[in-house]
Amino acid sequence: MAATGFKDYYAVLGVSRTASADEIKQSFRKLARKYHPDVNPGDKAAEAKFKEVSEAYEVLSDADKRKKYDQYGQYWQQASRAGAGSYGSPFGGAYGTPGDGGFDFSAYGSFDEFINELLGRFSTPSGGRTYGYGAPGGAPGGAGFGYESAAPSQSFDQEASIRLTFSEAFHGAQKRLRIGNDSVEVRIPPGAKQGSKIRLKGKGPLNPYTKQPADIYLVVQLDTHSFFKLEGDSLSAEVPITPDEAVLGGKIDVPTPDGSVTMNLPAGIRSGQSLRLRGKGWPNPKGDRGDLLIKVVIAPPAPLSDTERQLYEKIRDSRTTNPRQSLINTQL
Repeated sequence: MAATGFKDYYAVLGVSRTASADEIKQSFRKLARKYHPDVNPGDKAAEAKFKEVSEAYEVLSDADKRKKYDQYGQYWQQASRAGAGSYGSPFGGAYGTPGDGGFDFSAYGSFDEFINELLGRFSTPSGGRTYGYGAPGGAPGGAGFGYESAAPSQSFDQEASIRLTFSEAFHGAQKRLRIGNDSVEVRIPPGAKQGSKIRLKGKGPLNPYTKQPADIYLVVQLDTHSFFKLEGDSLSAEVPITPDEAVLGGKIDVPTPDGSVTMNLPAGIRSGQSLRLRGKGWPNPKGDRGDLLIKVVIAPPAPLSDTERQLYEKIRDSRTTNPRQSLINTQL
């Protein structure tokens, strides 16, 4: 199948890439019955769908074909021919013969490995454009496919995720990781955030052009915390207060990453307002600390004691203002 006609056989059959042979068979039978020409006489669209489903099942029901399809994607047929001694081009034309530098797909673990090798072999000495496939006589600069060669500056760096607790990210941590056959001690600096990248210099795969090992970047996946939240650079938390504290103000104790501190609560504060504790937030790369934003939420007492209920009723009956006065005539 040509590269431009690639079909996702898993999507055609409506199964996942990890589907078992039985799941593939069951899905095929269901779809075959649905689109069979005998069930849909004269329906060209159903006939085309039936052929497509049959084509997908032919490949995915065959263990060897499915393996090559999973490994090489749209070039699985070329890989099959190459494995049998053919040197077919994945772009539709033959190139190379045994003994003159042709490619054997079976020598590669994936198509990415093949294309990297392909680009390297056909690059010009100056690292310029490769020969164009489909050009008359295979000459440089012809029409058809043209790839930029993989220059020595091409990145072979890799990324991997590393999961941290809130405490590890805040304080920093030492992690021992296994990379290949090596055990590596990784230092996580204080203040790592979701998506932060930690560079492991020289721990990646060998760059075939520079002959130097590439780097690995660990991308931080930060666990959530039951109290603190980190949004961008801002550390925040939500603290409940009682109605009388909201009205009268006072001092309340609130948690911070360093322990509990006493915070002044202004009289008349509204539910949802935030107060700032300077220098109690998340560390930054310079070693400084941001601020901690404390959002207060008025929490009515529940259940009420008889005394509390009587006092609240007395407050209600004695109230002289209506906070909704300005909304009385509001309408669309």
